[in-house]
Amino acid sequence: MTSRKLRAILVAGLALFPLGALAQVVGKVGVDWTGNDIVVEAIADPKVNGVTCHITYFERGVIDRLKNGNWFEDPSNNAISCSQTGPIKIGDIALGEGGEEVFKQGISLIWKKQVVNRIYDKANDTLVYLSHTRQVKNGSAKMAISTVPLFNQQVVWEKGKPQ
Repeated sequence: MTSRKLRAILVAGLALFPLGALAQVVGKVGVDWTGNDIVVEAIADPKVNGVTCHITYFERGVIDRLKNGNWFEDPSNNAISCSQTGPIKIGDIALGEGGEEVFKQGISLIWKKQVVNRIYDKANDTLVYLSHTRQVKNGSAKMAISTVPLFNQQVVWEKGKPQ
């Protein structure tokens, strides 16, 4: 096996594993007779204890893949809802306007990823979670957003609240 083939197989395998937080499937709803499903996953923020996000995405069935082609990719449609599920303790999070990636999983064989980013909105003392897909080219504008307000909460900042 050539080095190039081996590298391609390794990259394809790594694309199937999430980075950052781990998602747990909590529901799967069939939407038609061809095996298409909407999957619901729970993701605990690894740097903010007490916040859990639920994301949904569309998972194409085998019949749909065979009928419509594009066998190795699911649509970019997704939704997200995040809420406080316990006492909030904030670790060392990115505070810049770009935030940081909390979760990533492959939704195609190699190039397409579903991503959740966390952004701290200092002016409104709120955590913003953005779910979107990322591709090497032809990126998608489909996205969803959810917020978790921190005001009026007993929030513990590991390194002190940003000023």
